[in-house]
Formats: sequence, structure tokens, C-alpha cells
Amino acid sequence: MSLAGRQKIVIPNVRSIDVDVADHDLTLVIPAYNEESRLPKTLADTKEQLDSWGINYRVLVVDDGSRDATATLADAYGRRFSTIRKVNGGKGSAVRTGMLAARGRVVAFTDADLPYDLAALKSAFAVIDAGRRDCVFGSRTVEGAESHVERRWMRTVASSVFRTLMRVLVSRKVADTQCGLKVFSLGAAQQIFSRMTIDGFAFDAEVVYLTHLLDLSFETVPVTLVNDYSTTISLSRNAIPMLLDVIGVRLRSMRGGYQIREGTVIPRDVPQSDRIAA
Repeated sequence: MSLAGRQKIVIPNVRSIDVDVADHDLTLVIPAYNEESRLPKTLADTKEQLDSWGINYRVLVVDDGSRDATATLADAYGRRFSTIRKVNGGKGSAVRTGMLAARGRVVAFTDADLPYDLAALKSAFAVIDAGRRDCVFGSRTVEGAESHVERRWMRTVASSVFRTLMRVLVSRKVADTQCGLKVFSLGAAQQIFSRMTIDGFAFDAEVVYLTHLLDLSFETVPVTLVNDYSTTISLSRNAIPMLLDVIGVRLRSMRGGYQIREGTVIPRDVPQSDRIAA
């Protein structure tokens, strides 16, 4: 199937985005900062699994101003893999850059160390691909979620406290706002990430909050945690700034800063691309 033409996504009082009609099935965005040691295994594992699905995919690494060889690593994995280089701006900034550059019918992001079994991504892809939801969020707290690692008790307690705060400030329906696996239709991703403002670690909470503001349909899928290397978040350094960022999201919303208006267009009829690229 050949794809032609452009599709305009209208975001009232923000801007109009001319989006190339999707030319592949899935774009997976991986933000990375100084990940020279861990990223090669992530890219190799991702290639192996996505190749086995028989879909037309792209993997987009967003190098967030790394000082090592992170920006060069995707070159070794073939034409489906590419890198965007940017000045260091934080994980949220890197994810936003990648998600707005993505051109898959389904777009997703996960962490550079691949903390979750990609079976959850496959399940989420199927939900979006079938048009059942606009967004799917991975969760470590719903029925069916598993963990193959032991977490330090202090981090477990801190995560529980943070989730309680997010339930009050962000969403009563998405218990695990910080899970690093989120999947969207192309239109929903453009709607959300063009409005996203947080550059730091609290960006996940803003994404969930914007999903509610835009009245996008969503569901959660259980994830299997296979490693806990990922987070570079320091409880002492980052907890308060993250909380302040989330409070800022609520204040911005109360003041109309996200400019949500009736008439927002969320394209739902992006044509399917060929399942396997020539």
C-alpha cells in the first residue's frame, strides 16, 4: 500500500501541525543520556523482538547531549534505527523531541535500559492498532504485573508515597504515572506532546494529565520489570522538584495554560502501512 498526502492536526490557539501520513506501523522512541554501556544491549534486544513481530517499525534514539558515544550506537543496527542529537535538556525534553518527530501509526517510548519485557509493548500496540484506545500506559501496579528484581525498600516506600500524591494531583485512574512505557496513536501523541512543558523526570505525570484534559481514551497494561537499573532519579535531589513540577501542571491547567478548546481534531483514520518494508 502506498501512502500519499498530508494530514493536518488542528490544535486551537496553539498551532497547526502538518503531519506526514504515517509511513510505518510503530515508532519506538528511546531517550538516552550517556548510555554507551547499556544502550547496545537494548538496541540488539529490541531489534530481535520487533523483527519477530513482522511489522514495519522504526527505533528512534534521542541523544540528550551525551558526552560519550551514545549518539553513534544506533548506526550499527540497520536502516530502521536512527538518532536525533540535541542539546541536553532533560528526559522529558528528549522524549518530547522524539515523539513529535515520530511518524509511525503507533508511537511509543521506553527507557534506554529496557526495564520492561517488550511483551507489554506488543499488547499495547495491538490495542492502538485496532483503534480501541488512543493511549495505553504500562503499569507496575495492576493485576498481571510482575517483577523479576528486588527493589530497595526505601525506593519502594518512596514510590508508594509518590504514587499516592499523583493519585491526588494527576489521576485517580492511572495509578502508576511514572512507568516508563507509554504508547499512543500518532494523532494522540501529537496532541499531547505538542502541549507538554516539563523537561525533567515528572513529564510522565504531565502526559497522563494531558490525556485526561484532552478526553483521550486510554487503558493500562501490566508490565514485567526485568531490571531496575534504569532510574537515575535521586530521591534526595529529584523528589521535591518533581512534586513542584506536577503542582505547576495543575496551576497551569487552572489558568488555561494548556489551551484546550472544543474543536480539537484527533485523527483516527491514518491508513495502515505495509506490514513489512521492502
